[in-house]
Amino acid sequence: MSVLYRKAMDALYLACAIIAGTSLVLISAVIPWAVYTRYVLNRAASWPEPMAVLLTIVLTFFGAAACYRLGSHMNVTLLVDKLPASWRRVSDLIVELLMAAMALFMLVKGIGLVEATWSNSIADFPFLSVGVTYLPIPIGGLILLLFVIEHVTIGRPVHTSGDAHQPAAFD
Repeated sequence: MSVLYRKAMDALYLACAIIAGTSLVLISAVIPWAVYTRYVLNRAASWPEPMAVLLTIVLTFFGAAACYRLGSHMNVTLLVDKLPASWRRVSDLIVELLMAAMALFMLVKGIGLVEATWSNSIADFPFLSVGVTYLPIPIGGLILLLFVIEHVTIGRPVHTSGDAHQPAAFD
């Protein structure tokens, strides 16, 4: 069962990385277009800035979940690294529980935000619901929660990026 869950989380991680990476590439294309239309054509396009903001939301929530899964996010482990192994496991479990609480907050409050803004539209994109633009928040929260469950039940995935701090599974 844990092998199947790990494979599912690997696929989910890959999807997050692709979505976040695609968002970053698109942001990198949209911003120069805005500069080109403003300074070369002397006719600023109105859509690049709001598009970049929407893509940044996608990049943030999917990218954060992907980074968290592998432990490649920013963290300070100076004190934790000096603790005995048993206390490090307790500390890691507390961190995971706090992350689960944050993920649940994102999920619940994000759904509320999506529902509250679903019927509103964006001025620059009238065909696009504001609620749709907020979907990365609850989706990112759900994905983050699934990654926390993975960490707590079967441990972090093993990877070869040279990560200095690999928390143990909480058996």
